[in-house]
Amino acid sequence: MDELISSRASSAPQSAGMPANRDSADGQVSGTSPLPEGPVPAGSLVCADELPDGVVVADDAGRIIVFNRVAARLTGLDPAEVIGKFVFDVIPLRDSEGRDWWVHADPYHGLPTRTRHPERSLYLADGTEILVSIGYVRVDRVKGGPRGARPVKKLVISLRGAQQRERLERSRAELVSTVAHELRSPLTSVKGFTATLLNKWGRFTDDQKRVMLETVNADADRVTRLITELLDVSRIESGRMEVHRQLVDVPDRARKIIAGRVAAGDAEDRFRLEVLGGLPETWLDADKIDQILGNLVENAVRHGAGVVTIVVEPAQLEGEEGPGQEPTAVLACAVATAVAVSVRDQGEGIAPDVAPRVFRQFWRGKPRGGSRRGQHGGGTGLGLYIVKGLVEAHGGTIGVCRAPGGGAEFRFIVPAGTAAA
Repeated sequence: MDELISSRASSAPQSAGMPANRDSADGQVSGTSPLPEGPVPAGSLVCADELPDGVVVADDAGRIIVFNRVAARLTGLDPAEVIGKFVFDVIPLRDSEGRDWWVHADPYHGLPTRTRHPERSLYLADGTEILVSIGYVRVDRVKGGPRGARPVKKLVISLRGAQQRERLERSRAELVSTVAHELRSPLTSVKGFTATLLNKWGRFTDDQKRVMLETVNADADRVTRLITELLDVSRIESGRMEVHRQLVDVPDRARKIIAGRVAAGDAEDRFRLEVLGGLPETWLDADKIDQILGNLVENAVRHGAGVVTIVVEPAQLEGEEGPGQEPTAVLACAVATAVAVSVRDQGEGIAPDVAPRVFRQFWRGKPRGGSRRGQHGGGTGLGLYIVKGLVEAHGGTIGVCRAPGGGAEFRFIVPAGTAAA
C-alpha cells in the first residue's frame, strides 16, 4: 500500500505515544482507516482532510469509518457525529426521479462484478445537488480458490459540489445563445439578398447587384470569422492548440497588419510602428501571430481613439503573469530570449478593477458610443480570450495596463523559440 487515507475527524485526539485504533484484518471497525504493513515511505501518508473532494468510507456492514472535512462541508454534517452510523441513513441519496439511490443501486447486494459507479448527479435530503462516484473494495480472491463473487469489504464514496458544473453549463448555454444570435443576422441577410436576386435578377441594375453581392460576401465572411473563433475556443479549452513554428519577422507581420487596415479604408496616419533594435531571431507560428496582432489592432481601432501604436522590442520572459497584470519584460543586456509587443491606443483605457476580466469569455466592458470594449469583429466577446490562448500556446504571457499617453496598452511577450520547438 503506497498511501494511507485517514481522517482526523474520524476519531478523538490520541494521547502522545498512544497508537490510533485500526481496522482489524477481517474488516471490523475499530476507529480509523488501516495502516500499511511495514515501513511507510516518506511523504506517502495522505490525510483524508487534505483531499480536495469529499471522501466517505463505509465498512462491509455500511458503517461510516471515514468522513473528511470536505464531505462535512458539502453535507452540513458533523464528522464526529456520523462515524459508526450507517451511510444509508447519514447520506440519503436520491436520483433526479426521486428514487432512493441506495435501494436502486443496492451496492452491498447488487451485481458481484461491479467495481465502481461513474460520477453522476444525486440529491441530498434537502434537495442539494451533489456529484457522487463510488468505488468498491472487495475481499481478495483466495489463490487457487473458486472464481466466484467477492463480497464488498469497503465502499469508497467521493463527493463533489455541482457549482463548477453549473457554471460550465451556464457558460456553454451562453455560448450557444451568443452563436445563435450572431449567426441569425448575417444568415438572414445572405438568405434575403440571395432569394431576391434569384427571383428578380432582371429588375436590378449592375450597380444594385454588386451592392447586394458585396453585402452577401461580407456577411459570409462574418459567419466564417465566427466559426473560426468557435474552433479556436474549442482547441484552447481542450488543450489541442498546435503551434507550427517557422522563422517569423514580427515587425514585418505588424507592417502587413497595418497595411491591411489602410487598404480597408483606415487612415494611414492612424497607425505608428516602433521597432527597437536587438530583436532575437523568433521561431513562432506566423498565422497565429497575425491573428494576435490583428485582433489587438482591431480592438484598439474599434474601442480606442487617436493613434494606434505598435511597439516591438527585445525582452526576457520572467515568470507568469495573470490577466490584468502587466507582464514583466526586461530589455536584454546581452542576448534577448523573447520579443515583447505592445498595442496602445489613446482612448479612455480600461479601469484597473476591470483589467483582470478582459481576457475572459464573453467579457464586455462598459458601452461607449454603441460599442463595447473587448467585443471586436462579430461581437461575440471571444476575441481577447482567443488572443490570450494563442499567446499562451507559444509559452508567453499577456496583460493589459494603462498606456504611457493614456488609453489602453495590451502587451504580450513570447519566447523566441527554436526551429526544432
